[in-house]
Amino acid sequence: MESTCCIWMRQIKLATTTTTTTVLRRTTTTTTASFPPLFIHLPSLKPTPSLLPHIFPYLRSISTPANPPLRASSSPISQTLHHSCSSSSGVEDGGVSLSDSQKVILKGMRYEQFENWVISQGYRPTQALMLWKLLYGNNSKSIWAHSCEELEGLNKDLMMMLSKRAKLKALQVKDIITASDGTRKILFTLDDGLVIETVVIPNGDKGRNTVCVSSQVGCAMNCQFCFTGRMGLRRNLTAAEIVEQAVFARRLFTSEVGSIRNVVFMGMGEPLQNIENVIKAADIMVDEQGLHFSPNKVTISTSGLVPQIKQFLRESKCALAVSLNATTDEVRNWIMPINRKYNLKLLLDTLREELSLKHKYTVLFEYVLLAGVNDSIDDAKRIIDLVKGIPCKINLITFNPHSGSHFQPATNEKMVMFRNTLAEGGCVVFMRPSRGDDQMAACGQLGNPGDLQAPLLKVPPRFQTL
Repeated sequence: MESTCCIWMRQIKLATTTTTTTVLRRTTTTTTASFPPLFIHLPSLKPTPSLLPHIFPYLRSISTPANPPLRASSSPISQTLHHSCSSSSGVEDGGVSLSDSQKVILKGMRYEQFENWVISQGYRPTQALMLWKLLYGNNSKSIWAHSCEELEGLNKDLMMMLSKRAKLKALQVKDIITASDGTRKILFTLDDGLVIETVVIPNGDKGRNTVCVSSQVGCAMNCQFCFTGRMGLRRNLTAAEIVEQAVFARRLFTSEVGSIRNVVFMGMGEPLQNIENVIKAADIMVDEQGLHFSPNKVTISTSGLVPQIKQFLRESKCALAVSLNATTDEVRNWIMPINRKYNLKLLLDTLREELSLKHKYTVLFEYVLLAGVNDSIDDAKRIIDLVKGIPCKINLITFNPHSGSHFQPATNEKMVMFRNTLAEGGCVVFMRPSRGDDQMAACGQLGNPGDLQAPLLKVPPRFQTL
């Protein structure tokens, strides 16, 4: 049975001089464009929220006065849908003020999408670029704007629209903790009350100041040597929440520690389990008109999710780090349960195959040395064989103890012997000292598991005496 529904369109007053306005093919000439309430009959449509896309062809037939001001509120569509420009609404140019949950989060967009959104609000591409630079600091003042008051030089109408329809900030600083070596740990509160941690690692005059960002609240991987893994996974972070960590790091600490040029996705979470938001965030970070990190200075770490590794290597120009941490499936199954799904052979064969298709690309292997578990000379020799044919570098990382941990760090002497064995076997290898470990800011120490924690796994019999 054919049904008919009606849409009521409120009266619109346009303060203009003589204009000619077409309403559904009817031409009316008036000195003050004032339209009475209008009913549009749409046949064969159900009156549901999905109706909106069918309305637009009718709305487009309502033309605007000649040469209207270039701003969001000049659009009759905006006036009709948002009820924002009627003389009785009491709202100035820029449209109705939305609640925070309804506002667009600007830092969640790549530049093309960002520009399109600004244009859709009635502003020019040059204004979009200027706004982008004010948010991301690619300008002489590098303010990394977090509020409309900081948008110096921006069109006032655009600023008013942004204050009503957009959010410039995705995180709130809860606390900043400084370790004895100068490492800073920033605790951020999210809109839902959850907390994430970001680490800024200064490196003196060497120009390698680094921000370590989180990609999830908690982590589902349950690596047995990682404190964050005790939390389990609470949720993924949005692209905006990831990008904002780097923005805050530069905003808060550039004047103090110097330029922050490196980003590592080695904070809370398994980045490739949140791959779409991580790739988008990385794209925003390397944009030349924005934060402008070099792609080879943005490193995404993974515990070894094979399908996502393939996707990442094909879609992103950024660097990849793989947490190896064991040389046999027996040990890796225990300390990194993801190995039970994607074992060492599958992981390494995938890297070997994918990297053969990339030009001058090197993967970074991370190896946390656990005393008596994976720190033997035999382990070092097995690594040499395992990574053969894979363009790579190897980072040897000190284990950082935390409450409830089974493990102990390998001695410095053992780490030196391990490194020398790898180097003699032709590997490019580095030893990475702990940073910020006295304030739980070092690798594997972030987060707060609380009372509900992921289970500790059964220790293989030959390691039970450790």
